[in-house]
Amino acid sequence: MYRYDQFDQALVNARVAQFRDQTARYLAGTLPADEFRHLRLRNGLYVQRFAPMLRIAIPYGTLSAKQLRMLAHIARKYDKGYGHFTTRQNIQFNWPKIEDVPDILADLATVEMHAIQTSGNCIRNVTADHLAGVARDELVDPRPYCELTRQWATEHPEFNWLPRKFKFAFSSSTTDRSATQVHDIGVHIIKNAAGEIGYEMVVGGGLGRTPVIGQVIREWLPEEDLLSYSEAILRVYNLLGRRDNIYKARIKITVKETGLAKFKEMVEAEWATIKDGPLKLKRADIARFQSFFTSFDYEASTASDTSYAEHLAKDSAFAAWAKRNLKAHRQPGYAIAFLSLKARGIAPGDVTHQQMDAIADLADRYSFGELRATHNQNLVFTDVRQADLYPLWQALVKLDLATPNIGLLTDVICCPGLDFCSLSNASSIAVAEEIFDRFESLDYQHDIGEIKLNMSGCMNGCGHHSVGHIGILGVDKKGEEWYQITLGGSSENKASLGDRTGPSVGREHIADAIQTIVHTYLELRANEDESFLACYQRVGMPPFKAALYPVAAAGEAA
Repeated sequence: MYRYDQFDQALVNARVAQFRDQTARYLAGTLPADEFRHLRLRNGLYVQRFAPMLRIAIPYGTLSAKQLRMLAHIARKYDKGYGHFTTRQNIQFNWPKIEDVPDILADLATVEMHAIQTSGNCIRNVTADHLAGVARDELVDPRPYCELTRQWATEHPEFNWLPRKFKFAFSSSTTDRSATQVHDIGVHIIKNAAGEIGYEMVVGGGLGRTPVIGQVIREWLPEEDLLSYSEAILRVYNLLGRRDNIYKARIKITVKETGLAKFKEMVEAEWATIKDGPLKLKRADIARFQSFFTSFDYEASTASDTSYAEHLAKDSAFAAWAKRNLKAHRQPGYAIAFLSLKARGIAPGDVTHQQMDAIADLADRYSFGELRATHNQNLVFTDVRQADLYPLWQALVKLDLATPNIGLLTDVICCPGLDFCSLSNASSIAVAEEIFDRFESLDYQHDIGEIKLNMSGCMNGCGHHSVGHIGILGVDKKGEEWYQITLGGSSENKASLGDRTGPSVGREHIADAIQTIVHTYLELRANEDESFLACYQRVGMPPFKAALYPVAAAGEAA
């Protein structure tokens, strides 16, 4: 993984000292709250419903065991003993005191972490495929390109006060696992006919109250032009983006109002003035960043070990976990192991400080001291020997991190909702728990197959409800919690926005509604191999709508 050099460390240390002074002046009453607001946001500090919330950056989702131990320390010392992993591969702490935040940032700096630009109208945490570097369907590891982008974007003087927040996502695999088409800029690393590495650039995607699927602005961009072309896009957005209306300030609105053709024309004209300047990458630049992400020292052969197959045959619980929570590794004899943060009774994405410490120990023992945060609010060990999978699973069972539900109905993406967020209209965590109770049987979930259920407590869409196979959006109606349901969304290769089923459903009926949708799918699917998304794309909304509203009629609203 990338390691700080002297310049990185100096920058982060200086930011800690700067924010310590700003916080002291705010607490002393000499820095007005409205001025402090912008400063704290650029250091990841929000003021939520009940307490401040601190969002910490995990660039492209990669964490070391040492860093995770520091996060456990922060949870113990400064919070209520846990942290919350988000869909942006970050971690949030929901209960820090404002006066403690400078000390938290100072602790983070000792392990090469920070909270810079995790909020504010700037370029946010750069994300990537959580299987980067180990996926079998990968062209190249996208993380060196993410790191190049992160360093260019950090405290960029021209883009620190954009019209609105701005997000990058990278993918280099045949399966898009990083939702590139719903980002402000999505970067697909590809090869052209000559075998040269380059990029397909997607622009203008986003979720929230106006979800939009991004559009291809350039089908082919040479490898050396990543930063200059990105800079050209941001310059045009910074010029055209609206600052009079926060709801129309994102680049997705700018592209829509300008038109892709005109927007591209302006980007290309701007790029022509800077493409041969200092932002043009040299082969040596790219090679240096790639050197931070070399493969681990894998064992040459593990073919003689038969213990994994034997445990699969003898232990049905282990076999169920292996079926759902393991993915194929590019290296023979190794596997990718997902740690489910979706156990019953736990808010999706939450991890206790005891679990963090234990996960760090397991990472050291079984996965070269590294782990990843995923876009689905889980964790993953990307490099586990097959011979180590059974003892790893046994350890995860004791930690309540081995629920075999990755990709199933209870692997819910869920925002904090009313439990924490000051913007939320409705509960999310409690609804996720009710749905978990309805589908608690793992055998039943396995029979249902893959369904991505995403839930947000408000229109900001932090739970990515717009691109869930089943999406749930909390809305407020005269002080009561109601929920809109969408079907058919996806954030993968052929990204799509979900279709609204109809009138919103009352709080007391939402679990019934989801159960009805699932039962309808099971009746409609062509065979056991047809997924929910494929079934919906084949039959459309009418049969689901017909089945849904008789059940929810008592709670529906006009």
